[in-house]
Amino acid sequence: MQEAYLKRLQQTMQKAYAPYSEYPVAALIVTATGEEYAGCNVENASYGEGHCAETAAIAAMVLAGHRRIESIYIMSRDETGATPCGGCRQRIREFADAQTPVHLCNPQGIVNSFTLGELLPHAFGPEFLLTDGDQ
Repeated sequence: MQEAYLKRLQQTMQKAYAPYSEYPVAALIVTATGEEYAGCNVENASYGEGHCAETAAIAAMVLAGHRRIESIYIMSRDETGATPCGGCRQRIREFADAQTPVHLCNPQGIVNSFTLGELLPHAFGPEFLLTDGDQ
């Protein structure tokens, strides 16, 4: 299964729009029911207006009606893989928990794996905002 994920990540990374940084990134979210949602980074001349691959994949997942990330794979060209930026760690946390696996990949395969809790310890999540009446 992971080989299929890696192939999809490679194909997705080739579609990244990264003319300024020349740093293409792809992300693939797998839900608890096995659905897959991919995203690539999309840069913008106004740098802060671009979107990370993780953000794009989360948006695709939400659009399809899912609200839970079972695992996420992130691919860059780096030999050690690229960890998600701080903003994306928080975005992932919205739909995941501390035990959710985050796999860092390069085109050759998975090079490192962490839990979200290792990447974002003591995270603030949606459960802190829910009240008894919200559930």
